[in-house]
Amino acid sequence: MVERQFSKLVTRVRFPSSAPVKPWAIRMQETTDPHAQHTEHSPEPSEDSTDIHPLSKEMDHMLSTYTDGIQSAKKPVTPIHVDEIASHIAKFYEQVRKVIDWKEDNVLRRSAIERALKRILFPKLSGVTLKSDIDTYRVAYSVTADLIRGGHLQNDEIPQEQVILVETVLKKALYVLKHAKFPTNELLPIKRQINFTYFIIELAAVDIEEILTNPVKERVLLETMTQTLTERIRIRPEDSMSADEKKTHVFIAASRTLFDLDDNYILAQLMKFSYADWLNPSPELLEKLATDIPTIWTEKDKVLEHAVSRQLYSICERIDTVYMLLGDVLDTHKENPQKVAAIFSDKIKLTAEITQAYNKRFLSLKSRLMRLAIFSTLSVFLSNWVTFYIVEIPLAKIFYEGFNLFAAIVDFVVPTAVMFALVSIIRPPAEENVTQVLSTVYQFVYDDEKKKLYDVYMKKRRNSAFMLVVGLLYLFMMFGVLGGVGYLFYIAKLPITSVIFDTFTIALTFFAAVGIRNKSKELSVDDKTPVWEFLLDMLSVPIARIGSILAAKWKEYNIIAIVFTFLVETPMVVVFDFIENWSQYIKERRAELH
Repeated sequence: MVERQFSKLVTRVRFPSSAPVKPWAIRMQETTDPHAQHTEHSPEPSEDSTDIHPLSKEMDHMLSTYTDGIQSAKKPVTPIHVDEIASHIAKFYEQVRKVIDWKEDNVLRRSAIERALKRILFPKLSGVTLKSDIDTYRVAYSVTADLIRGGHLQNDEIPQEQVILVETVLKKALYVLKHAKFPTNELLPIKRQINFTYFIIELAAVDIEEILTNPVKERVLLETMTQTLTERIRIRPEDSMSADEKKTHVFIAASRTLFDLDDNYILAQLMKFSYADWLNPSPELLEKLATDIPTIWTEKDKVLEHAVSRQLYSICERIDTVYMLLGDVLDTHKENPQKVAAIFSDKIKLTAEITQAYNKRFLSLKSRLMRLAIFSTLSVFLSNWVTFYIVEIPLAKIFYEGFNLFAAIVDFVVPTAVMFALVSIIRPPAEENVTQVLSTVYQFVYDDEKKKLYDVYMKKRRNSAFMLVVGLLYLFMMFGVLGGVGYLFYIAKLPITSVIFDTFTIALTFFAAVGIRNKSKELSVDDKTPVWEFLLDMLSVPIARIGSILAAKWKEYNIIAIVFTFLVETPMVVVFDFIENWSQYIKERRAELH
């Protein structure tokens, strides 16, 4: 029922823009045989040469929406200013957090919002009930200032008026938390309330980030990718999925591949599409959200997953490179957005821009992979120190066991070495990949290019005997490799509790490494897999699957994370506020000396 609700309301996936956008109808493009040969274009441009081509309707709409959104954002504002000295110290703390979290910058920003909300709301929780003495404007301003101090937002750039919008988001979140009506009873209501609180905070963080950053480019790219692929993907057999439902799941797959968005972010977007006044709800809508959101939360897996989800993900994973590079071109001309339409229409100019963006991203990818390798290895090493003294030694003492020097070295070195080995062999795509990328870009930008269609099957015909053999082999690799790892820890004379703990740590390490490997494919437009990578997948994917399950379960029981966030970050924020107030006081006293 929830899935039908979303697919019915998300008839037209269109992100709200700061400027009014003309609605456009969904019309199927003329397509050719998907197996037709595509002619590659390799123009040799002279300085004044042009090669004008008509843009596809989706691309033309994207450029006009982007131009309107960027130009409407250029209006006079009263910016928020934070003290530079406190900002430098806060930025250093965020860099330390980056070593621990080793996430992309946009994910780190949203994580910082979530941490700030959890830190502020933690003392307001009385058991599982919110107290009523919350100054929402002060919380909104504090979260915004924390983001600026930490370097997640530019100083003197964020309008003070945005704090009012952030406050509205907080009021909505607090209302839903206080009046939530769950469809079923829970054996562990405290656990459910804590996890639901986390969910609401994450939804609020999505809205707050969009309010403070106004991601015009990201909205139009995701909208265009969704619209274009919805028309080019054919569900087999026909009429086995409604057009609205197909578009919803294409949007989900595009969100996961283009910007690596998590499930809660996607749910927040779907709810924004479903409720017209999501960002500024009326009292009647708030009452409805208090009933609907708990139901959506309990049934979110039914909304986000479908029989065709994996096939759609595979298609979007090959196409996201196109929109990623087009986004880089848009960024290059952000100050003069009115020029982008002429550049996109000229194949020679667009080829030069895409090639430059590809080369820049290729070099960036190499450096990011190296940085991820370093940060992830450091993260595992530092985590080993914490878990060794807080978890492993106390558990060993409970069972009358201990560590010798060799066992302690193995406990520290092996998980760290595994992470380093897994990420160090990751490589960016081959140099000839740029030719395929340009060819694919032309197919999605120009209306006179041959278009490739993609067939997705609701039910694939599978040989039962073959699937049984493959399934058994998968389970053998999963438990065989993991059992082998556990045996190595055992013969190294680690306590049995540490054998179990470190074996699961290895599974989490494989899960993280597979995620990094997926990032290395962001410039690839094909699904070719070399032999060595296939063999590595045979070993790593089954173990990574266990790691993903462990990571999900850890998030369910996250009261420790709440306490840790509160105990660690609250003193840091007090220090930052004191430094900022002290600096402001000194400036005021200096101004008196005239």
